[in-house]
Amino acid sequence: MSQLFLFSNASPHDIDVDAWLHQQPDELAAIARHWFAVLRRCGSDVRELLHDGHPTACVGEAAFAYVDAFRAHVNVGFFQGAALDDPAGLLEGEGKSMRHVKLRPGRPVDATALEQLIATAYADMRARLKAG
Repeated sequence: MSQLFLFSNASPHDIDVDAWLHQQPDELAAIARHWFAVLRRCGSDVRELLHDGHPTACVGEAAFAYVDAFRAHVNVGFFQGAALDDPAGLLEGEGKSMRHVKLRPGRPVDATALEQLIATAYADMRARLKAG
């Protein structure tokens, strides 16, 4: 469990996350809000907080995913992304464990595949915690 990002201050709903989601430029805010809402709906044990300045979703205290906005895109990132099955090939990144999906305004995304990836990340973190 030492490789997990644990946040004892994660809460069921963080108003700082809402503020962040509404402070982004319109096109990016809509993308970020949509996908963070998907993260929030994963389960009743989902908690959230701002970590390193971006909205982070946790299973209990264990971070499993985040959203972040850049100048021209939004990332949906996964803390244990390197271990996730990604049949649609959405994940990017070369880090030891983290991966992300880059979303750009006006460019289509395979929403079903991304929703499945989010569900897989959530289930993976629940399993890691249970095995813990």
